[in-house]
Amino acid sequence: MTGSEWFSAAHGGLNRYFTDLYRALALDTEISVTAKAFGDAPVGAQSWGPTGGSTLHRARTAFTDRGALPRGTVLDRHFCLYGPVAVGNPLVVHFHGPWAAESRMAGEGDRAVRAKHFVERLRYARADRYVVLSEHFRRLLVGDYGVREDRVRVIAPGVDLDRFPTPQPATDSGVVLCVRRLEKRMGIDVLIRGWPAVLATHPHARLVIVGTGSAEAELRELAAGDHTITFTGAISDQELTDLYVLAELTVVPSLALEGFGLIALESLAAGRAPVVAECGGLPDSVRELDPTLIVPPGDAEALAARITAALAGSRPDAEQCRAHAETFSWAAAARRHGELYAELAAR
Repeated sequence: MTGSEWFSAAHGGLNRYFTDLYRALALDTEISVTAKAFGDAPVGAQSWGPTGGSTLHRARTAFTDRGALPRGTVLDRHFCLYGPVAVGNPLVVHFHGPWAAESRMAGEGDRAVRAKHFVERLRYARADRYVVLSEHFRRLLVGDYGVREDRVRVIAPGVDLDRFPTPQPATDSGVVLCVRRLEKRMGIDVLIRGWPAVLATHPHARLVIVGTGSAEAELRELAAGDHTITFTGAISDQELTDLYVLAELTVVPSLALEGFGLIALESLAAGRAPVVAECGGLPDSVRELDPTLIVPPGDAEALAARITAALAGSRPDAEQCRAHAETFSWAAAARRHGELYAELAAR
């Protein structure tokens, strides 16, 4: 497996997924797995070095890492820019999202976006199989990248249930938690604009926004003067777990390019219902639990109304949330990956 960064070195959904999948596969006695990414590696895994330095330098380091792979070894690449070429070995590509499109939404110029799209297509072109987390990304990969539909596998992610204690019923804290990278496509500005409508009914409510990103200054300015909104910046896993316990509910208001939304699964594992935008694969995390938790993306009024209702008690309780999270196990995800690897290795 080749990734971008280990989660301990750089927080984010892709890195959390890569790290947790590696750990789940390492527990499977039927598979011998190695994995590399930048940053401090978990026990049994490897690193290409620290996360610093230029992107070009890191890409060259990963690309030229051509240690001998035994015949039949499957190379599973999780980020298009990093990792060696699969010469004579089956190649699996995890499509976590359109890198070029994400860059465009972050404000990068056309030249950089076109270059990234070219690199994506080049690195995806020779894959034997593609793994996506949702039907939405399957359609995107087929439609925008010209991938053959029969080569795509949808494998839902897991959630690390051991990270969270047995959930306790939420108290009447009024805390609404939003854990996101602070980027324009995450819809946090929509949440902030809708927040006054929540306060009109629940004046004791508090909005806690966790994360960092390129839109942070803009979002802080939008929330300036509202003492009920707090930005925490980056926090540790333990601090985040404590915030889940404190919160009544969470919000994932993404606007675009959401492959699944692992943070929604974390919220459910902690026993807290997430209100999510109908964006990409996000609805897959809650549709079978309570479809009313899904709201139209970019609609501040609808988002505020659902948060208001949730704070009034219209939401799944802690036990229901946890039980739903338990249907997304890493053991099941690892088993499906193992079946895919075995299929390719036998060819």
